[in-house]
Amino acid sequence: MTETASAITPEIVAEHGLSPEEYARVLNALGREPNLTELGIFSVMWSEHCSYKSSRIHLKKLPTEGPQVICGPGENAGVVDIGDGQAAIFKMESHNHPSYIEPYQGAATGVGGILRDVFTMGARPIANMNALRFGRPDHPKMRHLISGVVRGIGGYGNCVGVPTVGGEVNFHPAYDGNILVNAMTVGVADQDKIFYSAASGVGNPIVYVGSKTGRDGIHGATMASADFGEDSEEKRPTVQVGDPFTEKLLIEACLELMASDAIVAIQDMGAAGLTSSSVEMASKGGVGIRLDMDKVPQRETGMTAYEMMLSESQERMLMVLKPGKEAFAEAIFHKWELDFAVIGEVTDTGRMVLVHHGETVCDIPLAPLADDAPLYDRPHVPTPKRPPLTDIPACADMGADLLKMMGSPDIASRRWIWEQYDNKVGGDTVQAPGGDAALVRVHGTDKAIAISTDCTPRYCFADPVEGGKQAIAECWRNITAVGATPLAVTNCLNFANPQRPEIMGQFVGCLEGMGDACRALDFPIVSGNVSLYNESKATGGGSAILPTPAIGAIGLLKDWTKNATIAFKGVGDIILAVGHWQGHLGQSIWLRECHGREDGPPPPVDLAAERKTGDFIRAHIASGAINACHDVSDGGIAVTVAEMALSGGIGAMIQSHEANHAFDDPRAFFAEDQGVYIVTLSDAALADFLAAGEAAGVPVQPIGRTVANRLIFELADSDHAVSLTDLRTAHEGFFPKLMDG
Repeated sequence: MTETASAITPEIVAEHGLSPEEYARVLNALGREPNLTELGIFSVMWSEHCSYKSSRIHLKKLPTEGPQVICGPGENAGVVDIGDGQAAIFKMESHNHPSYIEPYQGAATGVGGILRDVFTMGARPIANMNALRFGRPDHPKMRHLISGVVRGIGGYGNCVGVPTVGGEVNFHPAYDGNILVNAMTVGVADQDKIFYSAASGVGNPIVYVGSKTGRDGIHGATMASADFGEDSEEKRPTVQVGDPFTEKLLIEACLELMASDAIVAIQDMGAAGLTSSSVEMASKGGVGIRLDMDKVPQRETGMTAYEMMLSESQERMLMVLKPGKEAFAEAIFHKWELDFAVIGEVTDTGRMVLVHHGETVCDIPLAPLADDAPLYDRPHVPTPKRPPLTDIPACADMGADLLKMMGSPDIASRRWIWEQYDNKVGGDTVQAPGGDAALVRVHGTDKAIAISTDCTPRYCFADPVEGGKQAIAECWRNITAVGATPLAVTNCLNFANPQRPEIMGQFVGCLEGMGDACRALDFPIVSGNVSLYNESKATGGGSAILPTPAIGAIGLLKDWTKNATIAFKGVGDIILAVGHWQGHLGQSIWLRECHGREDGPPPPVDLAAERKTGDFIRAHIASGAINACHDVSDGGIAVTVAEMALSGGIGAMIQSHEANHAFDDPRAFFAEDQGVYIVTLSDAALADFLAAGEAAGVPVQPIGRTVANRLIFELADSDHAVSLTDLRTAHEGFFPKLMDG
């Protein structure tokens, strides 16, 4: 049977992830039945992963513009102004399903793919981050998944020479059958050397560069747009295989060519490979495209056009060059020992035409593939509001509770993870993992870029709107806490099956909260990714992940030397809580870890107060008044102070405060009120700081002092103490015990 023979059955259509209604649209678009190659191209371009058919209608509601924004959503990555004619280019993407099936390669190729999104636009990558979610630590598969994912991230990032400078890790049974692996890259480029993907110039050559095409990753985009059944192991062939050494060569070759004027447009071959890259380039440019499949570099024999177009082999790029620049470009790629082939040309037909062995094997109008892809307004129902928290348990031994929390999965030190990453390569890392945000110097300047990834899925599950607000606000707060001015956001929206109204309600609610927070904080969303169908039938009855709108963001510090860290700096400094404190315990880690309850609403986010307090903190970091700063999040003030103490090797004495009797109750120190920072000052700076807080309308409360080697909480009716040695043992012990046990 030839590639153009008609043999399209309802079973084949279903195997390609198209509904009967969507297949009817294919027939209408073509005016005939597709062949298998054409069906494959429609199936990947109309998958959730590529078309965003369930989410586009809601994504349009997010704020994407601002004076700092050079390029918002729609390109490979977002671009923002960082001054001096330079731009930061960044994005976050998911590689969830591949990482569950084959954790090492799934995570590694997730890193490789996000790196390509950034350097495709002309930026040299300067930092990687990640956001990981795993299931129960004692789940029989979890150690294998954690080990593979961490090794994959480290193996790829370390080899390619880009520092992995931070991230986040959560655990919850909801991720037992569907872990999340979200990867983020930040790069820097000159504003006059940014490259875009819209093809133009009829007759211009289309060039393939990088690695050869194989059969790995075929239908990866379709697989990423479906939930898991019992056959996840059978999907292993859809997972791509990465080569970080080739990626390093590709970065250098592309950046060398980009220094010339040879490139008209460029696109990496990510999800859906040669199909998505060629369709997106042509459709964005309003042109057609003709490819000769015989000229595609292949590493396997007998490959069909279907296989070549749907392969997701890694480390490949597609370019449109200016006429006459082919030999010049080829010499650069051959110098770097990479494949280079002219495989087609830009046309004026508005169609994708593929020729293989002298036969036209595909002739599709481009508009239906991209601009006219299906768009659904899925039914959705709001998440019911949680009743107020009642019957709150007592805290009889604050020290014991704190030790338990410091060793719990969501709070324990991630040192075991980040010591496997090279976070110093390049020599520009100012703050490595372990603080509120990573900080990486812009090479050759005084500037630094702050980077953070954040989300609290348990809040999003309890109240999607407040959880969406909190995810943005937490990221804004972490960037603020190192002294940087927050600039812009990328996201990775991880949700379960959008065809379930309650799941779609979570998605809509989280986006509503995110949008509100972005507008209030002047924090636009400039790039992102949507990952749906994150649930597994294999765990017994359709287990859905928690709604997880992972947020990645960057900020700018104009003088990198004026940064704040979380570490206590000396004995005798005054410790203060800055922000509104009310003692909110709903959805807290303390309630879950110490009492086994996931009850109540999450803490509310007051966006006006959030902004006012954050602006106040940044100003006083810049002035040098604040010598340590850490925002309050999981575990409340108690955990925040403990982390500052462990980071600096200095203890603290915390005392109840007559202005706020909530602090007489030990439970209040585990509350997770939002928009609160713990800072330290010298005695000489205290009076001015208190006066400034009063003038700005920002609550400032002295709560104690740094002391030698213990944490002591002096409350009205009792004292609670724990040594730094015991805290460190608890905090550092979880991962080594889990992974070596």
